[in-house]
Amino acid sequence: MTPLDPMFYVVAVPAVLFAGISKAGFGSGAAFVSAAVLALLVDPGLALGVMLPLLMLIDAASLRPYWRKWDGPSARGLIVGAVPGVALGAVIYSFVNADSFRILIGVICLAFVAYQWARAAGVLNIPNFAFSRGWAWVAGSVAGFTSFVSHAGGPPVAVFTLGMGMDKTRYQATSVIVFWAINLMKFVPYGFLGIFTAQSLLADLILAPVALLGAWLGVRAHYFVSERLFFGITYVALTLTGIRLIWLSLT
Repeated sequence: MTPLDPMFYVVAVPAVLFAGISKAGFGSGAAFVSAAVLALLVDPGLALGVMLPLLMLIDAASLRPYWRKWDGPSARGLIVGAVPGVALGAVIYSFVNADSFRILIGVICLAFVAYQWARAAGVLNIPNFAFSRGWAWVAGSVAGFTSFVSHAGGPPVAVFTLGMGMDKTRYQATSVIVFWAINLMKFVPYGFLGIFTAQSLLADLILAPVALLGAWLGVRAHYFVSERLFFGITYVALTLTGIRLIWLSLT
């Protein structure tokens, strides 16, 4: 299947809408499910190429509502740390085939769900900690790498920011500014690696209004929708998608 196939949009439209709602309303922790779902239909590289401009559009639409509500030291540390992570992701991408990326994305999906379940069940108890520039750089590096290879930089940022006991809005605002910067870093390497194609850019033009609608809904949902319900649905989707991606790459 390609972005020229109308059936592609049957899946892409709700996936992009979900990405907008997730990034603009609930942080970037689970927005990568959209790229993972698209990787079920098309080459993972094409899925990444389609999603990056749309994620950047969602970032831009989300900046104003959360402007200067972020935690400055955390945002700066995460952004600085992301630079080597993005660079490493660009190097790795040059040597890894499509099935390996499907496995990597699938494993990230399942690991994220397992981590969230362990925290909710009390199996994993991470106490709140004070800000540390060193740990911000580490979390930023991991986020930069996973964001480059699968748009899944949200989980390490969430672990770091929520581990400091940030309230929902400060966490959301920090996530928005950090991924606005990280996605800008990724754009040029994506171009040099040939991840953007005529088909991916055509899909972006068609899906751009959906991304903006998702961002608008997400900002409003941030204040009115239960996080438990939203993420409960997200974790089911991530589990099924992760299993399917791994299965496809191994068969």
